[in-house]
Amino acid sequence: MAACLTKDKTGFTARFERYINHPIEKVWSMLTENAQLKKWFPELSIEDLRKDGVIKFDMQDGTFEEMKILDLEAPFILEYTWGEDKVRFELEQHLEGCKLVMNEKLNGITSHTPRDLAGWHVCLDVIETLLDGKEFSHPQEIWEKHFKEYNQIIEDYLKKTQI
Repeated sequence: MAACLTKDKTGFTARFERYINHPIEKVWSMLTENAQLKKWFPELSIEDLRKDGVIKFDMQDGTFEEMKILDLEAPFILEYTWGEDKVRFELEQHLEGCKLVMNEKLNGITSHTPRDLAGWHVCLDVIETLLDGKEFSHPQEIWEKHFKEYNQIIEDYLKKTQI
């Protein structure tokens, strides 16, 4: 399911919501344990898992961007900076599994926004697929499909909100 885009006084929020048929602890480990994190977002590594701790993004050119952990309540909330923006994961026990909500708080919409949203969409798909014990096939093709979709979602949203 595609992210829902909303606007407020400080910018935009892209909200992803998934119901995952796995215990909250397994989903939490995918978000916070480096061995699991590497399976779905190999550029990220958690250096210090605590509020005000650090997550590093490997830029693949020998440099790293440090992202500050803004909020942490295991196993329910993980929020950190994402460049000039913020990413927040919220987990809630739900029936046989859990509800995962991921919000990306955007200061503005840029040409890179559809890329980010398509990337997060695929990442969430990969998490669920791996937890189901399956292999995620053709991530680039799937990303390209979602990239086109998010370009259209953003274009339509911006047209609608300018009226």
